[in-house]
Amino acid sequence: MTDRGILSSLRYLFADFIGEDDDDTAPFLPEGLPEPVTAVASDAIHLLIDYQGPSYARLYVHRLRRFIGKQGVDDAMLTEIARLMAVRMSYEDPIRIAQLKLAELDGRPAGSTGSVDVRKLRLDELIGALPAVVAEYVLDALEWMGWAHKSVPIRFSTASRFGIRRLKIEAGLRRWRLLSVRYAKERVWVERWLHMIDRSLTKQPQAASAMIHTATMIVGYGEVYRQGMADWNAIIDGLAKPTFDGVLALPDLAGAVAEARAAAMPDPRQMVLKRKIAEIRARVPAGSPTVVPSS
Repeated sequence: MTDRGILSSLRYLFADFIGEDDDDTAPFLPEGLPEPVTAVASDAIHLLIDYQGPSYARLYVHRLRRFIGKQGVDDAMLTEIARLMAVRMSYEDPIRIAQLKLAELDGRPAGSTGSVDVRKLRLDELIGALPAVVAEYVLDALEWMGWAHKSVPIRFSTASRFGIRRLKIEAGLRRWRLLSVRYAKERVWVERWLHMIDRSLTKQPQAASAMIHTATMIVGYGEVYRQGMADWNAIIDGLAKPTFDGVLALPDLAGAVAEARAAAMPDPRQMVLKRKIAEIRARVPAGSPTVVPSS
């Protein structure tokens, strides 16, 4: 992650936290945004305002602006960056699950009894949604006891006044989300994903679309989220980054990424995926030039 990316994220974090621009005004779409992308970007802005607030939506616009008019980025590619970045920036944490559950009340018929969702969340996910100043000590203790990855069933209920009150408390933690352990990790991931897209456009443009769509590997919460994040890092560290660094001469990085993704399985040890990455790397002829062609 670049220093500029860190500073930008922190600037928007503290603007939201101290209420510098805490209003309902949506940020403007970035100047020069192609017309085919405007609907996706506009929907994303409103989603992220609901998710976190106006300054968080401005961070989205700031990130999207990097790719407007960039060589090699056509309207379809920019649309996918806009769409997938919004999905990733509205990641599912306990706060978001509570927000979405509360939203069901708006369309609930009078006299209905509500409903209960039970989600299996890991303890480190639950604690990771809290401000880091509190969460880090608790996470250290959970790691020491070997409980950090333990899954627990959590009820999200609109079926009683107590359940609704609890949802409102959980959703109210939104104000602290940008100070959480989870947000710090997500901020780094988004910046690294964007950086990989940037590097692909420079080093191997034909693989840029594959880099963009690696974002779909990371979804949901719990073990599915953890597995997707681990697999993404394995593919980036094993194939993409070495290619961009000139260490690995993969002439078809997009094909290699697709092959590796097909080998990813729900296995915490990643045995099949790691074997596939090693196999792909072994196919590169010894003494191959380290400069990957840009055309």
